Amino acid sequence: MILRLLPAALLVSLLSACGSSPLHTERETTVDTAKSPISRAPTPTRKPGVTLKRGGGFYKDDGPADEIPDGLDDIPDAEPRWEPLHKPATRPYVVLGKEYVPNTAVKPYKARGIASWYGKKFHGQKTSIGEPYDMFAMTAAHPTLALPSYVRVTHAQSGKSVIVRITDRGPFHADRVIDLSYTAAYKLGLINGGSGLVDVEAIIPGEATGVTYAQVAPQKPVTSPTGADDIEQMAMRMRQEERPVQTASSSDSTGEKIVAKGVYLQLGAFANADNAENLKNHLSRELDWLNESMQINPSAGIHRLQIGPYANRGDADRVAEKIRSSLGYKPTIVIR
Repeated sequence: MILRLLPAALLVSLLSACGSSPLHTERETTVDTAKSPISRAPTPTRKPGVTLKRGGGFYKDDGPADEIPDGLDDIPDAEPRWEPLHKPATRPYVVLGKEYVPNTAVKPYKARGIASWYGKKFHGQKTSIGEPYDMFAMTAAHPTLALPSYVRVTHAQSGKSVIVRITDRGPFHADRVIDLSYTAAYKLGLINGGSGLVDVEAIIPGEATGVTYAQVAPQKPVTSPTGADDIEQMAMRMRQEERPVQTASSSDSTGEKIVAKGVYLQLGAFANADNAENLKNHLSRELDWLNESMQINPSAGIHRLQIGPYANRGDADRVAEKIRSSLGYKPTIVIR
């Protein structure tokens, strides 16, 4: 009714203005970043121009977050410094049948291999040193380097390099040497392809960087008071477990969990319960196609991550082969 009372010329002018003037949006608001006290906080936006190859080096169903902060290029490298080592991360462990003896000190190290990266599926999850994983920080995971410690990672093709802080264990793929955070991989130009050939070199705080070290021989296993090393003890127990053993039908007098009879796949064995839990969280995302649940079975001071039980060895073998195809390593078969 009100429009009918307006002069025709004024009506046409108003309608024309409504059709041509865009609405004011929050994106159009400009802020003087030099004066704003909160301008340093990353602004979540979608990162353009990132095309991910199928079958890349990041974990299955992983990838970049839906919202990527601006300014990733401006995030500084990790600054090497002496830190107390995380003692639980110095203990030997076994993952998918492969034995690992972590360094118990920061020492020279140099290796060449494939680097991958891990992103949103692990963002916020606890790392091996107990800190939450931040995919936008300059960090990485390595199977044996001291935690925490620092390395320089150099892209073999482009020559670009970054310095990252090692805070986690992994990767547990046969063809990979280090797992980078999203930002570290982005700065090296590894995001699109998912992985790439890199040189990894340990940095000893206080020493000049860029020193070329000879390949370091494997560290001697940490020995126990009995004289046998922890890895050999775990290996002996695992070999014993491959033979059928009797399982009690009632609760154990020691309070340890009673495991049902059957065939199991053993993914890992740790002296530290937190490390077993960490691997469980990691592989639960990587092997999310499993029908059987993962469980940590503690016994005699060893925490074993297992899948099962399976009705027979044939069923277990088929799953074990599928895991080998996915990760490059085959789990141990345990019969109880």
